[in-house]
Amino acid sequence: MSAAAPPEAVPAHVTDAETFAAASGAGSEAVAVLERYRVLLADWNQRMNLVGASTLDAFWSRHAWDSAQLLAVAPDALTWADLGAGAGLPGVVLAILGRGRPGFHVHLVESMAKRCRFLTKVVETLDLPATVHNSRAENLQLDVDIVCARACAPLHRLLGFARPYLKRDTMALFLKGQDVASELEEATRYWDFEADTLPSLSDARGRIVRVRRLGRARKV
Repeated sequence: MSAAAPPEAVPAHVTDAETFAAASGAGSEAVAVLERYRVLLADWNQRMNLVGASTLDAFWSRHAWDSAQLLAVAPDALTWADLGAGAGLPGVVLAILGRGRPGFHVHLVESMAKRCRFLTKVVETLDLPATVHNSRAENLQLDVDIVCARACAPLHRLLGFARPYLKRDTMALFLKGQDVASELEEATRYWDFEADTLPSLSDARGRIVRVRRLGRARKV
């Protein structure tokens, strides 16, 4: 495993739709669709546990910008798989920002049927370039450029979910919190992998784990 981190980046100060647009470069149409997604998320969150209710007030920084920053890491990627998509973060945000881009598509992989109902409603209502898969992540083998996840599982388990997707030219981007160092250390017990960490642009405590190669750890 390689885990050398690049120099620290300064998180963007995102508080609302306007500052999100400035930080992400999103156009007015994309921001309007994100606002419709925010309303859908808040509505459905009253009936099922999609995100912490207290985080909805910080939607533009905590959810939209945290998800959108992945596009800057892989600007040329067209096909994405969001594992454990849940509330659609980061996958729905990526699909909204990629609307109208030829060949752009997001696969939303979620094992819980009720969350898939929400994701399907969002994709259909907002006319997104996305497909909802009601399946366990490790049971699919989708051909994508990027496999990503946010708040899905500890890294050593997440790598197991992602393994079927990590082919020669596929990269993984996992949004992680302040415990990323211990998660990386734990993962080395199970996996032999090449990874580094990038500073989060939404939270100074967060990191993006970028994985380029993955195999089983050698038994000692």
